[in-house]
Amino acid sequence: MIMATNFEGMAPYIQVFDMPVSLGFYRDVLGFKITGSSGEGDDVDWVMLQLNDIVLMLNTAYEKANRPAQPDIMRITGHSDITFYFGCRDTDALYTYLHDKGFNVKKPFITQYGWKALNLTDPDGYRLCFHWPV
Repeated sequence: MIMATNFEGMAPYIQVFDMPVSLGFYRDVLGFKITGSSGEGDDVDWVMLQLNDIVLMLNTAYEKANRPAQPDIMRITGHSDITFYFGCRDTDALYTYLHDKGFNVKKPFITQYGWKALNLTDPDGYRLCFHWPV
C-alpha cells in the first residue's frame, strides 16, 4: 500500500574537499546564504546553504586532521555523472556576471529540449546547469 505524502523541498547533501573554497563559490559567487553550520567561520565540516527556495548542504569529505594535501582525482572524477539543475531566467546575465568574475565559462546555448542553458563546474567537479525554457 502506498501512503499519500506531501513532500516539501529537498536538500542535496554533497561532499567537498575544502569548505572555505566551496563557500567562496556557492556563497560569494552564486549568492547562497549560510542557514546552518557546524561551527564558526568558513573552515567548518558542514553547512546548510539557501538561495530563494534552493537548499544545499555541504560536508567536508575528510575531517580536518585526516584531510590529504590534495583532492583525490578519482573522487572528483566520480562527480562527473552528477549535475544540479537550477532555474535561471536570464542565463545571458549570469554568463556576463561569471565571465566578469574571471570564470572560464561558455556562452549560453539552446538545448535539444528547447531550454537556454549555461553549464559550469564547481570546485569539487560537480556539474551545474542554469537553464530556462526559451
